[in-house]
Amino acid sequence: MTKADLVEQVTAAMARTSGPLISKKDCARVVDSFLDAIKHALKEQHNIEVRGFGTFKIRRRKTRMARNPRTGEPVEVAARPVPVFKPSKELRALVADEPFTADSDDSDQAAS
Repeated sequence: MTKADLVEQVTAAMARTSGPLISKKDCARVVDSFLDAIKHALKEQHNIEVRGFGTFKIRRRKTRMARNPRTGEPVEVAARPVPVFKPSKELRALVADEPFTADSDDSDQAAS
């Protein structure tokens, strides 16, 4: 799915729920603003938690040794921050096409 597809889907959902009050152009601004807010928060080293969807975080990768694929010589890869996404249990259940219940959330923690 591209960003344009996402804008189309958001526009269609808005039209179904509240009528054609918001234009496609305005939906594109909302989607862009949302993504920009996530990018800005990650740049500032903040985590973003969207309940029922997941968490965007910054994880620090350690310095490591790698190999140049052409020459085979060792190369040091510097430590760096990388963005990661951890899906919520609800999203994982949805993708796996399994029913999600809040009770299963508690039993997972009790078993740990």
